[in-house]
Amino acid sequence: MAREFSRTQRVADYLQRELALLIQQEVDDPRVGMVSLTGVDVSRDLAHAKVWFTRLGSDSAEEATEAADALNGAAGYLRTLLSREATMRSVPRLRFAFDSSVGRGRHMEELIREAGERARALDARRERDDTADGED
Repeated sequence: MAREFSRTQRVADYLQRELALLIQQEVDDPRVGMVSLTGVDVSRDLAHAKVWFTRLGSDSAEEATEAADALNGAAGYLRTLLSREATMRSVPRLRFAFDSSVGRGRHMEELIREAGERARALDARRERDDTADGED
């Protein structure tokens, strides 16, 4: 039997969809830039929501501090807009946080690529050494 989504997960999904649109359409702060919402964690009592975001061109939290400050400054406004559209009794308080997992993923991908290149170079060197030894 398929497992049903919990209410907190449904609220989180709803908030992520709606906030993505609202940030794109309603937030005019240039510090925000091009952000993408990667997830929303909602507390069990639905009173608080932590909204995870990434920013185009920023892989570190230090680079995204301005965007986080701008988004957290607009959190009340965004919550008000959400409350007008939502059928929920109350809209969770929003807190925005930079999601560094995307940057870490890129770094891990780069390390794996470099390891693969080193392994291929080592294999090629061993192959050359084996053919040179066979010619003697």
